[in-house]
Amino acid sequence: QVTLVESGGRLVQPGGSLRLSCVASGSAFNFDAVAWYRQAPGKERQLVAGITTVGETVYHQSVRGRFSISRDSAKKTAWLQMNNLKPEDTAVYFCNRYVSYYWPWGPGTQVTVSS
Repeated sequence: QVTLVESGGRLVQPGGSLRLSCVASGSAFNFDAVAWYRQAPGKERQLVAGITTVGETVYHQSVRGRFSISRDSAKKTAWLQMNNLKPEDTAVYFCNRYVSYYWPWGPGTQVTVSS
């Protein structure tokens, strides 16, 4: 069983940067590709970025070139570095397994981009 806790979200102005963290408990985290997702009010949860156990990455087209995903297996932690934030990036951000067979969802962390 994997437990996920996301943190690092806050209110930031357009053009600003944030670094989100996802800390996991449970060894399964180290054996699976993981991803960051986001859900804006009234919208479905959306895949933002994913990373395999060997560091291969994939990004949603709307964040490519602005966001960067990374992980550290020893720390059971994944990060999402977000630069040049835009108002449309406003959402609750979650981490989980990549694409399917999700672990229980964590509480997420709220990112609000507004002037």
